[in-house]
Amino acid sequence: MSHQVLARKWRPARFEELIGQPHVVRALANALKGDRLHHAYLFAGTRGVGKTTIARILARCLNCETGVTPTPCGECRSCVEIAEGRHLDLIEVDAASRTRVDDTRELLDNVSYAPTTGRFKVYLIDEVHMLSEKSFNALLKTLEEPPDHVKFLLATTDPQKLPVTVLSRCLQFNLKPMPPALIAEHLARVLAAEQIEAEPGALLRLGEAAEGSMRDALSLTDQAIAYGAERLTEAEACDMLGLLPRTRLTGLLDAALDGDGPGLISGLAELDTLGPDWSRVLDELAALLHRVAVQQVVGEVAAEGEAAEVWARATAVRVDAEHLQLAYQILVHGARDLPHAPDPRMGVEMTLLRLLAFRPEAPPSASDGAGGEPRARPATAAAPRSEPVGQDGDSVPVSPRAPGSGEPATDVAPEAPRAAVDEQVESVSEPPPPEPGPAPVANPGTFEWHAFASRLPAGTARELALHSELQSRDAERVVLALAPGNRTLCTERARGRLKAALEEALGHSLHLEIVDQAEPGAATPAARLAADAAERQASAEAAMREDPVVRALGEQFGAEVEAVRFREPNGPGEAPA
Repeated sequence: MSHQVLARKWRPARFEELIGQPHVVRALANALKGDRLHHAYLFAGTRGVGKTTIARILARCLNCETGVTPTPCGECRSCVEIAEGRHLDLIEVDAASRTRVDDTRELLDNVSYAPTTGRFKVYLIDEVHMLSEKSFNALLKTLEEPPDHVKFLLATTDPQKLPVTVLSRCLQFNLKPMPPALIAEHLARVLAAEQIEAEPGALLRLGEAAEGSMRDALSLTDQAIAYGAERLTEAEACDMLGLLPRTRLTGLLDAALDGDGPGLISGLAELDTLGPDWSRVLDELAALLHRVAVQQVVGEVAAEGEAAEVWARATAVRVDAEHLQLAYQILVHGARDLPHAPDPRMGVEMTLLRLLAFRPEAPPSASDGAGGEPRARPATAAAPRSEPVGQDGDSVPVSPRAPGSGEPATDVAPEAPRAAVDEQVESVSEPPPPEPGPAPVANPGTFEWHAFASRLPAGTARELALHSELQSRDAERVVLALAPGNRTLCTERARGRLKAALEEALGHSLHLEIVDQAEPGAATPAARLAADAAERQASAEAAMREDPVVRALGEQFGAEVEAVRFREPNGPGEAPA
């Protein structure tokens, strides 16, 4: 028996076998069960997601000899003939090759005749958007009021090209592209049934290359089986697709995150021998960092092959969230600027060297707020720079500040400013608050938490303080409550800086404890600032509407005040505008 390609051999024959379109299957199954059938259905979606397959299954459901059912028997004469493409009452038309109005009129001449052997005469028109304007006009009247024994099933990859008059006469179902993980899961079942060994990483790379199309994924799998001689490995799949193995990319990221300059240059040289698509290299590196960042927040990551999953979990533990965010931003900006580089490889190399040059530093406190020692900053091959990268890629000079002070620190070496890289992660364009830095408390008994948090300089410590509620304080310990939704603010760096600021304000060392709060509290400084801002906004709007000029304009011309924007002071000494 001749070989049958996987895309045809594993084409679904029942709704239960369909992959990735549960919203369509549910609607059609309920309509078939409740006998609420429409006369025209339109299935829209990209190639290979199941438009024609669903139409053929629906045709079997309508003409199965057991009755109209969402679960056709697959054994009766109608089911077998529809599956083999020779049923007399299933008329399949390729609109791409029959665009003329004469072809459409010839097709519709037989609409009035009763079905030959089936219950319904089904017209399946594929790529219906390719019909000419006159063909659509000839189809309109029949499409709106066909005989009871006729059903129209239309399929298209571009529904926007269909006239609205056609769209309004059909029930439209939009089929979704399939995610790589779902495609890889289905490919694993197919290859297990075919008794072909395959690595999970290879299946995932095939799923990514298919770009949402199951048919493309099965075709690529056929090609990969031939390439790998009945065995699929990730390395061979990447070679066939022209992609890079994840192990090479994770090695580059390890070198960049660990400050291994020589290792990074060596890895790039090895990568150059493969002739990669350099813009895709940066995209895949950024995607790997994204997975690590998600792992840090939710504590789990979808499997992408065992090696990649193990790497993501290990990296999430050993690398700070601030470092990951900064590295991701550098990679994204590097991909954006790559067309302007003298050479693509040079642009990628400079982007990765930027990961070495800009690195967040350890907190200034001798303790992380829980009695532990701070981590030392990894050594880098390049000296740290004091000018961080702004939102548009330009360098933004930043002066180092001592914790809890608005003045530059005098005991910090100029080549390693403490706040330079930290403010890259924050908004470098945010104006400084009035009178930054918490003033020392003369009388600890009068310590006001809201005033202290509001006066902190902009940064991670201020955000943590603003969203925390002071629960208790004594001579040795300060206990703050933080809602679970704001838990990502409680990083090691923010905790250390807040503890240092509290010690400076209170004048003695202390232990900072941050506990979980069941619900967001209304007594946090952030909640109070928001309430104050809302009150000022309401007062400004009331004053504007009571203004004599505004009232005169309203009375004479019917003018209305839609919105009033209240601008905060731009700096110390300025009044609100």
